[in-house]
Amino acid sequence: MTDDRDRPVYMISVAAELTGVHPQTLRIYERKRLVSPKRTAKQTRMYSDRDIEKLRDIQELTRGGLNLAGVELVMELRERVRELQRTVEEMTDEMRVREEEVRDRIDKLHRSYRRELVWVPRGEIQKR
Repeated sequence: MTDDRDRPVYMISVAAELTGVHPQTLRIYERKRLVSPKRTAKQTRMYSDRDIEKLRDIQELTRGGLNLAGVELVMELRERVRELQRTVEEMTDEMRVREEEVRDRIDKLHRSYRRELVWVPRGEIQKR
């Protein structure tokens, strides 16, 4: 799923200015695979708004004392958490559907049971 935040619009100089880092630092981040800017036909790096958000996250983590290996690990863990959250949401939705199906089957069984059995005055059950 892509949206406007994924559209590459910023050249490296603009991305560096927006994030407060040197362009060479952005190249290092790319070599470390922390960010993957798109390339034009002439191989100019182009950064999206999502890339800028990611670069700001990286800056926040490094200013907090993490080295790039630590940043990479944190980013991998964050992505894994997002994947697990999506899985939990999918499973929850699936369980809701199954719960509804089970309730429907129980209701049908109850209705069927009521049609087959009749209470007689002495409290005994008699088949119709």
